[in-house]
Amino acid sequence: MHEDLREGPGDDLGLFGPGSVTWRVMGEPVLMVGGVRALLLQALHPRSMWGTAQNSELMDRDAAWARLARTVEFVRIRTYGTHREVERVGRRVRKLHSKLTGLDLRTGETFPVDDPENLLWVHMGEVDSYLDVARRAGVGLSRADADAFVDEQRRAAAVVGLDPADVPASVAEMKDYYAEMRPRIWACKEAREGLRRMFSPDVPRNLLPLKLAAPGVGMLVVSTLPRWARRMYGLPGLPTSDLAATLTLKGLYRTTHVIPERYRYTPDAQRARRLTRERAAGPDAWSIAS
Repeated sequence: MHEDLREGPGDDLGLFGPGSVTWRVMGEPVLMVGGVRALLLQALHPRSMWGTAQNSELMDRDAAWARLARTVEFVRIRTYGTHREVERVGRRVRKLHSKLTGLDLRTGETFPVDDPENLLWVHMGEVDSYLDVARRAGVGLSRADADAFVDEQRRAAAVVGLDPADVPASVAEMKDYYAEMRPRIWACKEAREGLRRMFSPDVPRNLLPLKLAAPGVGMLVVSTLPRWARRMYGLPGLPTSDLAATLTLKGLYRTTHVIPERYRYTPDAQRARRLTRERAAGPDAWSIAS
């Protein structure tokens, strides 16, 4: 199926392409909530959190925002870039991770940052967060679509060095994965500090308005976390919080859809939507567009 998606105008459409659930989901502005949710979920694996905190400049205001920008760019290229672009950024990330180690603050043991368990935890945090926010916001996804999204994201897992065969390929497999991992994770001191700083972030002067919006955004993001994750952070895991978060996400999604597409979506997402429509219209549309 993946090979078929690259047929048509002859362009290299990267890992996903027209017809993929990934292209349908990832361009929606509401998915920004999913990106921040992923960071909080990923932080609950102590070694993942320690490896990040010990090898990055998260505590440096300007450097932390630059790092975040690089992460956003990596996700953009992985989603919409050509195979050559994806391989280029993937090779750079794999090379960087291969040189880094972390210190387990419980045992004193040194561990590689690119340990498969760490990489898989980070990957699944993204997949679960993007899918959960998309479905709750009202992006039209059937159960089969949700399974397809999880399956497609195994291609993204390969970019950072994971074997796709070892990565959950459906929503059910993803749920089993989290059930297996939950006894082994918790909110370490660094994770709790990251949560606290999300509500009052250190921002560069030119991004100062973000500081004013941070408490409201932070409350929404935290409310989208699974109940067990909120409890690990020492926060209430109430069903009412789930309902409030879902209603807010639906409102955000509907609000963004009042905005014309040319303003609502990034250039990459606009191109993806155009190619998807042309693909759905049949071979004649491909030839006309090209």
